[in-house]
Amino acid sequence: MQGIIRSCNEGLLRRLCVTSSTASWQHKGLENTTVADVLKGKGEEKDGCLFSCRTNDTVYDAVQLMTRNNIGSLVVLRPGEQNFIEGIITERDYLKKIIVQGRHSKQTKVGEIMTEENKLITVNSNTNIVEAMQLMTENHIRHVPVIDVEIVGLISIVDVVRAVVAQQDEEVKRLNDFIKGGY
Repeated sequence: MQGIIRSCNEGLLRRLCVTSSTASWQHKGLENTTVADVLKGKGEEKDGCLFSCRTNDTVYDAVQLMTRNNIGSLVVLRPGEQNFIEGIITERDYLKKIIVQGRHSKQTKVGEIMTEENKLITVNSNTNIVEAMQLMTENHIRHVPVIDVEIVGLISIVDVVRAVVAQQDEEVKRLNDFIKGGY
């Protein structure tokens, strides 16, 4: 996905905005739908913004940002860098590494509980959406960073399901038109 990434400060946490062309879910078929298509669809829906934090931000601040924006994960960026990913923090990280262990989110830094870059499962913009869905399902993950040399976005299993449903709806419509002679 081609785009411009700009940083919008929200207190200590940041929001990266990717400017992209307006996307339309034209019928491409699942075999031809890529992660880039999903990112374009998200750009239309959520202004193409990627929410992020830094390793030295508190978990409390990160969870506040997720809650405020009704999202389940944040990309963790390297301090001093704008486009290079250090890891990801998710709702599961918070539950397993803060709540269950009795730690305090205001005293714990994101870098202490995040999934680090070397353990991340990622995709690139050209990854087929079916492959992305299989990868997420097989690894029991709900959020996948999209990296084309640097971070360009993040997709969730919800984004993938929406793309699949949109493609299937379009296929059903085309088949109904064909049956009715409206092809």
